[in-house]
Amino acid sequence: MRIAINTRLLIKGKMDGIGWFTAETVRRMVTAHPEHTFYLLFDRKPDAEFIFADNAVPVVLCPQARHPVLWYMFFEWAVPHALRKYHIDLYLTPDGFMPLHPKVPTLTVVHDINFEHSEGNLKGSHQRYMTHYFKHFARNATRVATVSEYSKRDIMETYGVEGSKIDVVYDGAHDNYRPHSEAEKEAIRSRYTAGCHYLIFVSTILKRKNLANLLIAFDRIKTMEPGPLKLVVVGSKVWWQDELAEAYDKMTHKQDVIMPGHVGSDDLSALMSAADALVYPSYFEGFGIPILEAMYAETAVICSNTTSMPEVGGDAVLYIDPHSPEDIAHAISMIQQPGTREALIEKGRIQRTKYSWERTANLLWASMMRTIGKE
Repeated sequence: MRIAINTRLLIKGKMDGIGWFTAETVRRMVTAHPEHTFYLLFDRKPDAEFIFADNAVPVVLCPQARHPVLWYMFFEWAVPHALRKYHIDLYLTPDGFMPLHPKVPTLTVVHDINFEHSEGNLKGSHQRYMTHYFKHFARNATRVATVSEYSKRDIMETYGVEGSKIDVVYDGAHDNYRPHSEAEKEAIRSRYTAGCHYLIFVSTILKRKNLANLLIAFDRIKTMEPGPLKLVVVGSKVWWQDELAEAYDKMTHKQDVIMPGHVGSDDLSALMSAADALVYPSYFEGFGIPILEAMYAETAVICSNTTSMPEVGGDAVLYIDPHSPEDIAHAISMIQQPGTREALIEKGRIQRTKYSWERTANLLWASMMRTIGKE
């Protein structure tokens, strides 16, 4: 069988959650199924590490798809041409983008549709493109996969897609995430926080990630409970304006907020493991991979009680109302109490066993087989 996969987000050193989902699942499927040929559709010359096996054929298409006009050209012109040229039997698109009217069986992975529920998280042109086209992508695909039961319900209710057409494949955590030794933790604290204990926030900084309320909450804790505690904010500043810029500017203790920007996977794993807790107050998540990564790093988790996050966190998380800085501050205070962190970490060891990239790849492969009527 000839399988084409949209791999345009596999860019070395620049991958976000969907990029890692693509890399981890495609690598496993390609190596597990040498009897099939996989045509990997890139929009630029790929790094050699993304050509996962001899049965993976890299195909570079034009243009580089990083703008709505170029998205349209790539998926309406370049991709259909490649599907015809290589006589493709099945097309998989792990980022949800696809031709409007595919001529081959198509499985689209729609991780979430947060853009349907609020504005200001994306550039205006991106927001308009996605709210206009994604409902058609979901309806016109042969099948849809998504990463949580919450997202499945959201796609069903918002786009009117039948539940029987949607498969839940969940997410996994990078193999790098693991508990580190005390010596490793001390070394990473020395590098980033002058040896101080810290909370960690991990995400590309977008409006829906709700860093503003975390900054307000952290400032209150530092005022009420003075001490050397730091907040490490890991992620690129895609959005830094309005209430977020205001919250930071008004902080009394902004010197205790450390912003290293994007951090490589090895350092990020160590930073996660050495943190007192991950604080993840996002308003909306289709899954929330950092929650699972923290569990694998054996770090306590504070996260929102909204959307998919209670599904992922189970009883291993301290939940907060993301709209309430007071609630976030209270959770931060609780996490410092004797026994709280240890109890959450122990529960996390159990909860994390429900999710792995191996399971994700197997579920996605099963969904692909349903797409072509073989299961």
